[in-house]
Amino acid sequence: MRLRVTLLAAAMFGIVGTVSAADVDRQAVIDRALNLVNAHPDSFNLPATNLSRSARTLSLATAQPSTGSDQFKARDVIVDADGTEHVRLDRFFGGLPVVGGDVVSHSHSGVLNSVSMKLATAKRPSVTPKISADRARVEAAAAFPGDINGVPETSLALYARGIAPTLAYQVHVLGERNDGVPIGDIIYYVDAQTGAILGLDDQVETAAAQGTGKSLTLGNVTITTNSVSGGFQLVDPSRGNGATYDAHNQSDVFNTSAATLYTNTTNTWGNNATSDRATVASDIYYGVAATWDYYKNVHGRTGIFNDGKGVKTYAHVGQNYVNAFWYASTKSMYYGDGNISQGYLPLVALDVAGHEMSHGVNSATANLGYYGVKDSGGLNEANSDILGTLVEFNANVPGHPGNYLIGEAVYSSNPNGTKALRLMFKQDADGRSFSCYPTGGFTASKTNQGGVYDPHYSSGVGNRFFYLLAEGPVVPTGFNYQPKDLVCNGNTSFAGIGRDKAGKIWYRALSVYFTSTSTYTDARAATIKAANDLYGANSTESKAVATAWSAVSVN
Repeated sequence: MRLRVTLLAAAMFGIVGTVSAADVDRQAVIDRALNLVNAHPDSFNLPATNLSRSARTLSLATAQPSTGSDQFKARDVIVDADGTEHVRLDRFFGGLPVVGGDVVSHSHSGVLNSVSMKLATAKRPSVTPKISADRARVEAAAAFPGDINGVPETSLALYARGIAPTLAYQVHVLGERNDGVPIGDIIYYVDAQTGAILGLDDQVETAAAQGTGKSLTLGNVTITTNSVSGGFQLVDPSRGNGATYDAHNQSDVFNTSAATLYTNTTNTWGNNATSDRATVASDIYYGVAATWDYYKNVHGRTGIFNDGKGVKTYAHVGQNYVNAFWYASTKSMYYGDGNISQGYLPLVALDVAGHEMSHGVNSATANLGYYGVKDSGGLNEANSDILGTLVEFNANVPGHPGNYLIGEAVYSSNPNGTKALRLMFKQDADGRSFSCYPTGGFTASKTNQGGVYDPHYSSGVGNRFFYLLAEGPVVPTGFNYQPKDLVCNGNTSFAGIGRDKAGKIWYRALSVYFTSTSTYTDARAATIKAANDLYGANSTESKAVATAWSAVSVN
């Protein structure tokens, strides 16, 4: 039985009044994609066996019986120079969101070329729950790691990450965590039939569980500020009016009313030391600008959400807080002051700013899951490390060249410059992380951050892949390793293709082919497809992608 497909088009984008020519073009692309959904409903209900199948082979011959309708809402649009259109669609069933049901339509001239998605069945469950919303809230509260401040929202959804679509309650829990994260903002998915926790979405994505670092000493850098009557503001009118605030060391980020915008009368900010509260604000502000410039100049993306708008950043969060994080609910970034007694200074390094903003870019594109999703949490963190590192290289600050060390500037003592939160080429050097993909992949941790499959640890596979793709098995200066120590399969006879090409391949895979539940195996297929798009099928670059994945045991 064929599913009935409902199209959710312009109304869900809030299009009102006059529409610019660019918006008209964007809406036309969306309309074509939604027409393809209507013309090929089976193609969007079951996944292809690989990432690139022709429209002729995408028809499903034996769909399982189902009732009701699927609806689709466009979230992102990318149009290639050759006219190929990639439209990312969020799925709904009977008006309920299908978590893990997102899909990307790839087409040209109104002809469907391929579909990227992970939904494994066309079967849909009954949307009548057996347990009450109150019971679901109790189950979610029991799973929350800390003291609960409130449960502001409970609603129904279909949960389909790695399982057949299952009716679930989305329970939004706010509170104070006891596991090292400054705030708790978690959406739990509770089986509406049994009360079991199916998964979660942690709205706080940290830079690293262990902590953070010191103010990045970049010397005197040029920043663009906002001139107002009587002085200046840390507001960047050239980059979407992004702004930096002083959080005054309050840990409650749910209420930022006490935070104040940085202003002064001299347009000189800080004194190269933590004794001036504007010093770390300068580092944060510069890092945000450098990240904006990287995405715009290299990938043509204007801002995290590609809408030309900047974001808010907050300095001095918490008391002796050794971390930094992107907070999806407020679409903002928060930076702690570190803890000098533990050897950490404020976490405001350039690669950290790039890392945090890239969490936001992920949210606006593939929306890779974080906790409770097999592999994709590691891909999420690797994505931020990869793009944050590319921000650092692209900025090319004199005296502070880019490298493949994450957070090396966060330590109060690092005389050789080889100490870091993560080494992208050998992340397992920390004794916790993985650099090689384990047999069977990673098992998701559904209830907390801790454990061997924390995304900050499983990210090592993606980080090493990117390093090998860009540089090959070459040991960086200052490290006492051998080339064989950088690969998992013994193959050291290949060369990298350079950061520029590697970065463009990765970004295209993220923005066009990854979905919210992508695994490392999916990432291999997606990056090969991206390389084929950019450099040609069977090109040197495409073969290099395959070789680099094999070198980290992703085959």
